[in-house]
Order: sequence, then C-alpha cells, then structure tokens
Amino acid sequence: MKQSKYILFILLLITMINCKGINNAIELEVYETSESGNALKKIDQFSSTENKVLININPEKKFQTITGFGGSFTEASAHLLTKISKANREKILNAYFSENGANYSLTRTTIASCDFSLKNYTYAKVENDLALEHFTIEDDKDDIIPMILEAKAISKEGFNIIASPWSCPPWMKDNKSYIGGKLLPEFNDTFALYFSKYLEAYKNEGIDIWGLTVINEPHGNGNNWESTLFSPEEMTLFVQNHLGPKLERDGWQDIKILGYDQNRAGLQEWVDAMYKDEKTSKYFAGTAIHWYESTYEVFPEALQYAHNKAPNKYLIQTEACIDSEVPHWQDDAWYWKKEATDWGWDWASEKDKYLHPKYAPVNRYAEDIIGCLNNQVDGWVDWNMVLDRQGGPNWFKNWCVAPVIVDVENDEVYFTPLYYVMAHFSKFMRPGAIKIGCEVNNKDLKVTAVQNPDKSIALVIFNPTAAKHTVEIQINNQNTVISIDAKALQTVMIKS
Repeated sequence: MKQSKYILFILLLITMINCKGINNAIELEVYETSESGNALKKIDQFSSTENKVLININPEKKFQTITGFGGSFTEASAHLLTKISKANREKILNAYFSENGANYSLTRTTIASCDFSLKNYTYAKVENDLALEHFTIEDDKDDIIPMILEAKAISKEGFNIIASPWSCPPWMKDNKSYIGGKLLPEFNDTFALYFSKYLEAYKNEGIDIWGLTVINEPHGNGNNWESTLFSPEEMTLFVQNHLGPKLERDGWQDIKILGYDQNRAGLQEWVDAMYKDEKTSKYFAGTAIHWYESTYEVFPEALQYAHNKAPNKYLIQTEACIDSEVPHWQDDAWYWKKEATDWGWDWASEKDKYLHPKYAPVNRYAEDIIGCLNNQVDGWVDWNMVLDRQGGPNWFKNWCVAPVIVDVENDEVYFTPLYYVMAHFSKFMRPGAIKIGCEVNNKDLKVTAVQNPDKSIALVIFNPTAAKHTVEIQINNQNTVISIDAKALQTVMIKS
C-alpha cells in the first residue's frame, strides 16, 4: 500500500513539473497573445485540461529558408508620423524595428504613388523625357524617406526593402492615366531606366533597396486607383528583354526581381510563363503574392505549385491587410470576432462569394501566416504600418486597417492585436531560419516551426477555439507539457 502511494506521488509530481513547463528535457520560453488580454506576454504557469494536443517537431525535416517578416512604408503611414508627437513617433518606430519590439526584417515601399498616398504622383513628371533627365524623388523626401531612415537607425540587424510601382508614369501608357492601361512598347526601355534611376536616387539618400516587383497587381484593381496592366507573358518579356538587362548593365544585378505581385489563385499561369525555360527565368529571383482572393483560404495547392516550378526562387507574400474596413479604436475584442468583411463581401462574383465570408482579423492573420509558412512561403509582409482612425489617409478613400492606429488630433496611439500577431513571427523567426517539420494531432489548432540561425526553435501555435488546451511538445525524443488559452496565439522558443 505504501509503495502504491509512493508511485502515485511520483507520477503526480512528474505531471506537476510538466504542467509548469520545467521539464529539463526541453528548455523553453512561452509568449502569448489572447482574447482574454495577453499581449505577447511571457507566461510560465500552465494547467492541465481534458483537451490534450500533441505537437511533434522534427528538425531533421527541412523546408524553405526564411527571408523575413514585416510591414510597408507608405506615404499614408509616413505622413501620419509627421503629425504626431516625437515621443509617439519614436514609440511606434521602436515598436516595429527595435530588438525589444517586433524587430521587422523584411519591408516594402511604393515606387511613386498608390492609393495610400495623399495624391497621384510620378518621379518622371516631364512627358516624353526618354532619358529621364528630369527624374526626381522629391515627393518622398518629406515623409517616406525620413521614416525609412529613422527605422534604419533603430534596427540593429537591419531590414530588407522590396519596392513596387503601382503605375508606370502615365505618359508611358496607352490611356495616359495613372489608373489602368498598358505600358506602350516604345517605352519599355524608359520604364526599365525608371527603376534604375529610382535605385540610384534612394541609394543617394542612404537607402539600399533589396528587391523590386515589376508592378503591383498586374490584373488591375477594378480601375479604382493606380495600376498598369500586364499579362504573364508581357511581364516576362519585359523582365527578360528590358528590366533585367538594364539593371545588370547599370550595376544592379544583385537586386531581386519578383514577378506577379497579386493574388494566389492566379499563380499557376504566372509561374508557367516566368519559369518556362532558362531564358524567361534568368532575371526573376522569385514570385510575389497577395492574400485578397479569400478571407480564409491559403491556396496551398497554388503555393506548392509555384514552389515546385522554381524551388530555388523566393516566394514572398508582399501585401495583406484587413481591407474595406474602418479600424475599430481601442476595441481589442472586435479583432477576435468574426465580424469583419472584405471587398468580396459586396463585390465578388456570385461564383466566388463563398471565398469571402465574415472573419476575425486575428484569425485571418495568424492562420494565413502559418499556412504560408507550411506551404513554402519564405517571407510575409503586411501592408500599411500606421493608419488613422478613418483607415487612411487614402486619396481614393479605400479605407483599411493597420496594426497601429493613431488619433492625430489627440496624439494617441493604439496597438491593435494585429501588431502582436505580427510580432509573434517577426520577433522570433529571424532571416536565415529554416522551416522544419511540425505536426499537430488536432485539426482545429494551427502550428508551424522554424529553426533559427542560432539553432533555437520558434514554434507558433494558434488556438482559435473557445477551449483551453493542454499541449505536449515532442522533439528529438524529448518532451514537455504546456497549455494554451482559448482564442490565443503562442510563440514557444525552444533553446538549442
């Protein structure tokens, strides 16, 4: 009888140790953001529940190398930072770029204007200036360039920048407009020069650009704001015969050219054209994608197809946001509720309506990033870093949500739950990390894991359910037990 009690005591002790996450077999730290109020909070107290989940991590199973995570430098965001106090400006930039903050490593910016600009503008203002002798980036010098330079000064490890034009200069197009239309063949070389001039001008300001996309959303955006239309073949020929050779001649051969730059369902026809053969693929470093085709579908088959077509090329998510919504101010609960709608709620065709149901913004971000990582995507870039309470400024009044919202009149800053979702990845999954094997025996929970260059492992767990779960983590024949709250996102850092 005494022996049975002793055995029972030992088993209970082991369970208690595991539940507190103190198992010496795996040394870890856990950070949680939850509907109940945690915001990237470090937690070390766990409890056992009836809902038990097993996560198995296999570092020997290796996939893509991580390029980075981050957001975008837009004129809207940069302009707002000039309208708030220096203290709040520094608070926001430190939150995004410092080691103590989200530590963004991959960003995007616009080449001339987009809808999140104060007005339409181009760097080539003089028509038929084929040599671009009057090229100027003056429009960026009051806001975007200072924002980037301040972010650079804060970032210890630095970050890469992808630059994208929404439109070529209107005078180069068949409709002479910022909106819609196609690049005329006689201006192919001049548009290629436009990119080279941009890279040089930004370098002279102390900003190195890492990569380019040829055009943002080549299918257009319903002729609403800046755009230039390309077919897959047209873009491929432009890169093959004009942009690639021009950048190479001008000494920009290390700049990464990313093709496509629109929604995932259209990937197959684009990568088929881009990577048709050695000649067509020569200057493409990879493919850029967006998420706006669905509020819940990651399109894994399309992502896997694109990767398999060019396994050594980048596959980077370059834009995502909660679109067609005015931000909810100081209302964390809204970001966890399935009340948001996107453009497709009203405007998608009947056959595609099913792809655009209401959704919870936190869920959409967390599940999409995890789904992308689990399907060969190596970088994930959010859209605007900062917007106002209206969801702008935006010259077209295309209101959207950003992770950080500011009230300019009252000089107040609101870090929405989306900021913390982004930080769960950007802060802990560093450039050069390798996506590794990670499986969970519960279809409701979403998981992914990478091994960082320092050999630490970052495991992300998203629990969208209304129930708390006990989680047993297994790795290299070792294990430990933690728990995750209902409607919560966790990053588990496992030391090497």
